[in-house]
Formats: sequence, structure tokens, C-alpha cells
Amino acid sequence: MKRALGCAAVALLATSCEQDVSKPNYEYSPDMVGAVAYESFSPNPVTKDGRTLMLPAPGSLARSQMPHHFKAGPEEAARAGRELKNPYPASPEVLARGKMAFARYCSPCHGSGGLGDGLVTARFPSPPSLLADHARGLPDGQLFHIVTHGQGLMPAHGSQVMPEDRWKIVHFIRSLQNPQQTARQEAP
Repeated sequence: MKRALGCAAVALLATSCEQDVSKPNYEYSPDMVGAVAYESFSPNPVTKDGRTLMLPAPGSLARSQMPHHFKAGPEEAARAGRELKNPYPASPEVLARGKMAFARYCSPCHGSGGLGDGLVTARFPSPPSLLADHARGLPDGQLFHIVTHGQGLMPAHGSQVMPEDRWKIVHFIRSLQNPQQTARQEAP
């Protein structure tokens, strides 16, 4: 009995693997085949807000994001300078990543040495030098805030640069300001 059942199973499998290209195959679950596909930004009558690409839930953060409770503006930048501390200790790896991120996002305006002599300055006003006394006196948290929210003519880079890279850019700026001391000593 077991042998006959086994032979029947093998025969069934052998015949089911046969492919006749002139006949269509059987569909087990055709639901996905007939579903209407909507483009990402097209109207969609199925969703509550009528859009295909729905907004994330209020208060949700991307997996790699940390909450940032500061708004744009000089008062908030000063508050960020008082309250935020760089969570990444200076190391060769951190400085290398900060240098790469600085070259990608900051050097077009600030130049590779932070002097404010980037390629963009041919058509726009020169940004301030990051080696000036004023920039040296800014706390790390305030520099992080400026990169995140922008300041003056500088646009915000918070949506383009990951928070971790922003902190590493701050370390790299400090290494440009004082090459002998790569990690800035914050006053308590």
C-alpha cells in the first residue's frame, strides 16, 4: 500500500513538472495579478487621505534617527550649544568619516580647508571661515544645530546628512581649527 502510494506521488510529480508552452499554467492565487497598481504620488481612492504614498504616523522617527527637540533660529542654536554634547569620541575613524562628509556636503561652500573659499562662492556670497575666532568659540551643539537647521544664507542640511555624520563633521571642523588637538574640550 505504501509502495503504491509512493509510486502515485512520484508519477503525479513527474507529470506536473511537464511544461507545455502552448497552454497557460494554472494560477493558484490570482489576486495579485488583477490588483490595480498606483504610482507613488498619484491619487488613490482606497486610502483615507486619497494619496498613494501616505505620510508617516505623527511623531514617528526613522530607525537611525534620534529625536531633535530644537527649532530653527539663533536662540535655539544657542540653547543647543548649551544642551547638546557630541556623543562620538574623536578617533581616526570618526575623523575620516567626518572628513568625507565635510568634503561631500560642506566643502562646496566652505572649501576643503574651511576657509569659506568653496566653488559656490563664484556665484554666491562667501560663507564665513570656519577657522575664524567666532566659529572656534561656538560649542559643538551649536555647530550641530547650524548644520541641521542652517543659519543666515546657509540652508538646512538636516534632511541630507545623517545625525551621526553631522556630529562627525563637527569633529572634523574642530580638527581643522586646531590640528594638534582633534577633540575639543568642552567647559563643564
